[in-house]
Amino acid sequence: MPQSRTPAPPTPDRSRVTANVVRGCLGNLVEWYDWFAYATFSIYFASVFFPEGDRTAQLLSTAVVFAVGFFMRPLGGWLLGAYADRFGRRRALTLSVTLMSAGSLTIALAPGHDVIGLWAPALLVLARLAQGLSVGGEFGSSASYLSEVAPAGRRGFYSSFQYVSIVMGQLAALLVAIVLQNLLTEEQLHGWGWRVPFVIGAAAGLVVMYLRRSMEESEHFEKERQRTAEHRSGAGSPERKGLVALFAEYPRQLLAVFGLAIGGTVAFYTYTTYLQKYLVNTAGIAKPTVTLIGFAALFVYMLMQPAVGALSDRIGRRPVMFAFSGGCMLLTVPLMTLLGRTSSPWIAFLLMTVALTFVTGYSALAAIIKAEMFPTKVRALGVGLPHALVTATFGGLTEPIALALKDGGRETLFFWYVTGCVGLTFLATLLVREPSRTSHLDDAPEAPAPAPQPSSASPLA
Repeated sequence: MPQSRTPAPPTPDRSRVTANVVRGCLGNLVEWYDWFAYATFSIYFASVFFPEGDRTAQLLSTAVVFAVGFFMRPLGGWLLGAYADRFGRRRALTLSVTLMSAGSLTIALAPGHDVIGLWAPALLVLARLAQGLSVGGEFGSSASYLSEVAPAGRRGFYSSFQYVSIVMGQLAALLVAIVLQNLLTEEQLHGWGWRVPFVIGAAAGLVVMYLRRSMEESEHFEKERQRTAEHRSGAGSPERKGLVALFAEYPRQLLAVFGLAIGGTVAFYTYTTYLQKYLVNTAGIAKPTVTLIGFAALFVYMLMQPAVGALSDRIGRRPVMFAFSGGCMLLTVPLMTLLGRTSSPWIAFLLMTVALTFVTGYSALAAIIKAEMFPTKVRALGVGLPHALVTATFGGLTEPIALALKDGGRETLFFWYVTGCVGLTFLATLLVREPSRTSHLDDAPEAPAPAPQPSSASPLA
């Protein structure tokens, strides 16, 4: 029997698409501001929660707690991804930002080690667990929403704004750092000033909750909900959903998402989050100067996202992803070596910008290249769960591995580790199939073939 095709939703007008993307991305911005505020200000509050040891040991302790948040991301990717596929993208996105803001409020109000002893780092871990659960569910739901509200032929462009909002969140955290570094003394920043950005994040979460409750639901999800209801009311066999459908019907897509995310995630956290500590701890550049370098380079990086996303709409996803992985494999070792030896802020900015230019090839496509592999019924789960598993095992360990190797006098091994991870993304790109520029999102070439009748066996993709 021929497989029925889900009718494509009517093409939305540009103003409606833009409004939905903006509302979705504003929430994403605030959520990722909360996430990156921890990484940005950890150099100031490390001694508050972990008072013993030298500077590298304290940073290593806070980096481990940063990684703890990553280990909650698979659970968030599973629970919130399944929630988004069943109850809607809007509801899942609203829930995720609520969890993130609660974590920020906990960090803002937590007493230090000198007041409550070991309960201080325990509260820090608890807050990062909530934030990790939030971010784990955010990626898949956000990627699904942005890809579903965008028209065919423009999905790469509109979906690239996911990383625009992620980088804007990091820039907002850096901007707050720049302002506080100019208004407060070093002693004030270490004493209480580091709490300010977390108060800002918690307050902004209230605004985001309202914005996300007022977003329009994805028409793709509404069509899928209607199709599911009609299927249940008919005499057909029960349809597989959730993890069962994901693992039984889409194993190759899951493998591809794992591979794509490994190199992209490690490269992203290396050249954004960790690089600022690297410039302070290895190159010896002053903290305020490194903050300015990071802000300027990330601003340029943010502006490149839509251009590269639009480029992928014209030439395809695979060529852009090959440019990222091939370039980073060749350049990571020399770039990191030069960055560790330079004392010039201008050279550091130039080298960081070069590295981020190649990383754009991944980040601009991170949402759409994965979302196009799955149908609406498992899209948020299919994108979010493997991505979260990778960020937990690779992204969350990026800083601890780098700092541990530095502490052990083997820092250059980290450069080769990054190169090897990016090589896995190069191989995973070979598994990606290009969709037609005008195809309906649920006409993705990744969809499995229909099951033969009357056998109940489930074909693999």
